[in-house]
Amino acid sequence: MANKLYVAGTEPRSGKSAIILGLMELLTRSVKRVAFFRPLTDADHRQGERDNTINLVKHHFHLPYAYEEMYAFTSTEASQLLAMGRNADLHEGILTAFNQLSEKADFVLCEGIELEGVTASFDFDINVEISNNLGCPVMLVAGARMKTEEELVRSVRVYSESLAERSSNLVAVIINRVAPDAMESVRGKLAAEMAGAQRLVYLIPNDENLGNPSVGEVARLLNAEILYGEENLTRHVRSFTIAAMQLRNLLERIEYGTLVITPGDRSDVILACLAAVESMTMPNISGILLTGGLVPEEPIQRVIEGFKNTVPIIAVHENTYQAAIRVDKIHAAITPDNTRKIIQALAVFERHVQMDELSERIIKTKTTIVTPKMFESQLLQRAKQHRQHIVLPEGEDERILKAAEILLRRDVVDITLLGQEERILGRIRSLGLHLGEAQIIDPQQSPLFEDYARTYCELRGSKGMTMDNARDIMGGRNFFGTMMIYKGDADGMVSGATHTTADTIRPAFQFIKTRPEFSVVSSIFLMCLNDRVLAYGDCAVNPDPTAEQLAEIAINSAKTAALFGIEPLVAMLSYSSGRSGKGQQVEKVRTATDIAIEMAKTQYPGLAIEGPIQYDAAVDPVVGQAKLPDSRVAGRATVFIFPDLNTGNNTYKAVQRSSGAVAVGPILQGLRKPVNDLSRGCLVPDIVNTVAITAVQAYAEKQQ
Repeated sequence: MANKLYVAGTEPRSGKSAIILGLMELLTRSVKRVAFFRPLTDADHRQGERDNTINLVKHHFHLPYAYEEMYAFTSTEASQLLAMGRNADLHEGILTAFNQLSEKADFVLCEGIELEGVTASFDFDINVEISNNLGCPVMLVAGARMKTEEELVRSVRVYSESLAERSSNLVAVIINRVAPDAMESVRGKLAAEMAGAQRLVYLIPNDENLGNPSVGEVARLLNAEILYGEENLTRHVRSFTIAAMQLRNLLERIEYGTLVITPGDRSDVILACLAAVESMTMPNISGILLTGGLVPEEPIQRVIEGFKNTVPIIAVHENTYQAAIRVDKIHAAITPDNTRKIIQALAVFERHVQMDELSERIIKTKTTIVTPKMFESQLLQRAKQHRQHIVLPEGEDERILKAAEILLRRDVVDITLLGQEERILGRIRSLGLHLGEAQIIDPQQSPLFEDYARTYCELRGSKGMTMDNARDIMGGRNFFGTMMIYKGDADGMVSGATHTTADTIRPAFQFIKTRPEFSVVSSIFLMCLNDRVLAYGDCAVNPDPTAEQLAEIAINSAKTAALFGIEPLVAMLSYSSGRSGKGQQVEKVRTATDIAIEMAKTQYPGLAIEGPIQYDAAVDPVVGQAKLPDSRVAGRATVFIFPDLNTGNNTYKAVQRSSGAVAVGPILQGLRKPVNDLSRGCLVPDIVNTVAITAVQAYAEKQQ
């Protein structure tokens, strides 16, 4: 089993952090326990320092390992051992730390030591020796920035030959930060250079958003005081300008992403920059850096505080010249708190690397266990395969906009935002988001409005609907969004961040309606436990379903579970297992089980259904064997059907709160076209997952 990979760079700042993120994302899709390891780190934890890459990977992928387990030595400790001629002790310590971590993981991704200056070739030799000692195949990352095409090809050849001479297994080469207009030329030259080599080669273009530091990075590296705009520190600094001139000259020098550096007593510059930020005709700057240890006077502070979502304003003690020199020397990093840069790095990696091909090469065996992170990653990939168009009626909500940016950056779906266009654009601008690919529609201003109102009037004519009333109703964003689905102008809808569940699903009940084979709309939650994903239905819609409805819910829940990669083994839950129990509720479940088994013969041949069955017998193999020894489902159930809403809702919440499970849902099922509801307390990741789920449902409905 190839359960490890060593990523080595050919030079400093080759962009390995972005590659590490992409590889971790790839691995977590099919490996249960992925660990990250660095043989050496420049950060000294004894002095309170933390390695940025370790922190980044540990935080973003929620790794359960202690920080100290994820590296062997600091660079200082390693240098001391080498100076004393204790090379063997160095490598023994690295191997020991690696093996201890390996015992807790199914796959360990290692990042090689950083290469600096004149010692680069020496450091690479150590990288080769470490990777060989650990028995790791190697991925080589070469930086193309500031290199000619000939220099780049020569560098890849030299390092590849060096690895071959030492019998290292080079499985892949990634050329990072290639000039976008040179991609095809470089690809051709590398193909000629490496013809016949049994290794994968990928080119990733240079991305300015990844290469530029955020204002937060600038503040951290300059040890600057953050005066205002702490919530916007992820803005990228694309350039900087020193504001020591008159305002008319300064405004001509402001560009998108400019960091304005000015003495702290230049109130005129500060106010002019803030006014420019609010202006719809001026480029949006990234922030303001005040120098000389000076801060605005109290009257100016009051003015600044009146601006909503102001750009970051930070302050340093150095004079303007010294501060500018330090800013110019800053190298961008991907930090754990910069979610936008992380998402961008993942998007670029996925766009230019053949994920399935690379996965096949570096992972020889795959686990059948699914973790929450694996499920989320697989869900986004499933949605991307057949990109759908999702409408979001709550287009003015900050969480919706942030989720939309993530979804668009990762090419998961196409998005329409509903709301007043000016307000939505204002929110996008104030939040510093990039949503240029999103369609924005104000329902009452849309050329579709009259047609939608007329269609609604026709659909509800038997209920006494008039055109005037239809226009009033169609002005509601949930009704307009649902009509977009009905008319084929969108594939699915997600709402509920600010609306009630009733407001979200009422339009769907009125004219989307249920699929022909079902009489009720129901729901399931996907419960992401530590080592598996289970489906719970119905925990959100039907208070007390009949036996016939319960059977429908079972079949529909099995289909939904299978849609998201869960092999459906259906447990019809009750307070009794098998045929021994008595009582009205257990008889309802028994009848529902018999009906579901008959339905499955035509709607889902081969589906395994067991009921009535108690939860412990359904989930625990030992109890299941004792109570129902001949059952295909007992002890192995993946789809749990609750007899009523009271039981289901309380159970899913109890499991969620007591086990720390991630509950994804409710996912509505049974409708002709997908509409899904959000909790009003939802977070941005909840919205991202729900939109992806809706997209997967939409494609499946089209196939059916």
